Amino acid sequence: MTMVAASPLAARAAQRIADGTGLERGAIRAIGVATARTDYRGRPALQATALENVPGPDRLVLLDTPAFGDGVIEGWISGAPTATASATARGFVGVAFRVEDETRMEAIYLRPTNGRADDQLRRNHAVQYISHPDHPWERLRAETPGKYETYVDLESGRWTHVRILVAGSQARLHVDGAEQPTLIVGDLKHGAEAKGAVALWIGPDTLAHFSGVRVRGTDAASAIK
Repeated sequence: MTMVAASPLAARAAQRIADGTGLERGAIRAIGVATARTDYRGRPALQATALENVPGPDRLVLLDTPAFGDGVIEGWISGAPTATASATARGFVGVAFRVEDETRMEAIYLRPTNGRADDQLRRNHAVQYISHPDHPWERLRAETPGKYETYVDLESGRWTHVRILVAGSQARLHVDGAEQPTLIVGDLKHGAEAKGAVALWIGPDTLAHFSGVRVRGTDAASAIK
């Protein structure tokens, strides 16, 4: 099954599909990706393939959930470069939250091919926080090197469990069930009161899979402990 949309977010009439992969509450809308149901490495999954020639940096699968401000997002994600990907492709895959439109959002994503690279500097760029439109990864890396990205062990195409806790202006990423967070963001750029949709985030030249995604809204005091 394929869903493609090109008009502004508010006017999109993208095809909707029912839940069956563990994705939250049934319906999704795809922006800049082709989607299909599949089984992947032992799990029922939603496959998302990045489309070419997409305006803007973000390719999204919007979940049909209530407006999200504070809470927990978790699930299994996998990313790998497509067969025709460029040499700079990393299999970018992650989660966007507080999505207000297709250009304004917070996101945390993985670069799976960096996880076991021979170059230590590249390994240090395995996980990334971004805030579009004003704080893409290039600006964050240039102005505050190392603050919004870090290392974690990853493999291209492997299932990785992520758990993102959001409260006010803070977000924490836990990977593969680790008690300690892999990445701590203490100053979400859209502010503590921002709210919006939750979306699966896919980078260019990426073949991604998602399974068991769950979204739970809560108050800020209990979202991060």
